[in-house]
Amino acid sequence: MPENTKPPVQILNTRAQYLLKTLIDCYVSDGHPVGSRTLAEAAKLEISTATIRNVMARLDHMGLVTSPHTSAGRIPTEKGFRLFVDSILEVQPLQKSLLNRMKQQLNPDQDQDTLINTASSLISDMTHMAGIISIPKRGHLPLRHIEFLPLSDKRILAILVVNEKEVQNRVIHVDREYAQNELTQIANYLNHNFSGKDIFAVRSQLIDELKNARSQVDDLMKATVDIASQALNASDNDQSDYRLQGQTNLIRFNELENTLKLQQLFDFFESKRDMLSLLDQCIQAEDIQVFIGREAGLDEFGDCSIITAPYSVDGNAIGVLGVIGPTRMQYSNIISVVDVTARLLGSALNPKI
Repeated sequence: MPENTKPPVQILNTRAQYLLKTLIDCYVSDGHPVGSRTLAEAAKLEISTATIRNVMARLDHMGLVTSPHTSAGRIPTEKGFRLFVDSILEVQPLQKSLLNRMKQQLNPDQDQDTLINTASSLISDMTHMAGIISIPKRGHLPLRHIEFLPLSDKRILAILVVNEKEVQNRVIHVDREYAQNELTQIANYLNHNFSGKDIFAVRSQLIDELKNARSQVDDLMKATVDIASQALNASDNDQSDYRLQGQTNLIRFNELENTLKLQQLFDFFESKRDMLSLLDQCIQAEDIQVFIGREAGLDEFGDCSIITAPYSVDGNAIGVLGVIGPTRMQYSNIISVVDVTARLLGSALNPKI
């Protein structure tokens, strides 16, 4: 649940909860306001439509449902969906055949870019909505091995192996010439103490160690920090980005059929800055995040919800993936798809020891 978002303080009795759940199920199914008679038939309770109307009036007063027109039935509000997701929803496990299909497509023998694209496409295809995934910065990948080779003109070639699958070469500039044996000592120290750790974390830890023990640090350690800091620093190409697939799926939903709304939403996807800000917020969460309507703090999401989950390498969250669709989505199934995809992607990206 997003921060600073709290469910209604009022407590619903079992009947009211069940009727709210049934109303949401009906609305998610066809997108139309639900009348008392339709709700009575769907709920299959031995109560009169008058009783149902009384319950609906109370839910309306609590801001959980609303009537779009005077003579129409009711639809759930963002507040109603929030209560449903937080307190009533039962997440359904995925079918075994579906889970096996996901495991096959997220084969760990593939490279990172292929896995990222596959995950985004997979959640879009399975939910028939827009699938989004943030691309991990290179520095958020685990360092497996590092080597240094001396070059001319006070330059060093740093060779980084990340994830057992990718080799990065970086040329760094230093203030003096280094012999190969010096660079070998530095590389051995880094490989022994930091192999398997997040590249950004390694750089930060080295700098902290230098600051905390300035007087005790010898010249070689200072050189280690200087060289490693440059070698492990993010490059200009390591900027945040994300991939979005299946956004045209959103056209088929009634609440998003307004051309202006769709144009604003698609323009928002293209601008990236606000979307990346939201994804960065989600990556800090340890579990599923569900933003309903404007809970994301974005006007363009007024009729949409976004469900996200972080994916991790070596226990560190390096990215987030999710689904964007109308508020009347099948939360139970989609939460399962997002959760399982994030876990499988993280597993596929984890280095094999």
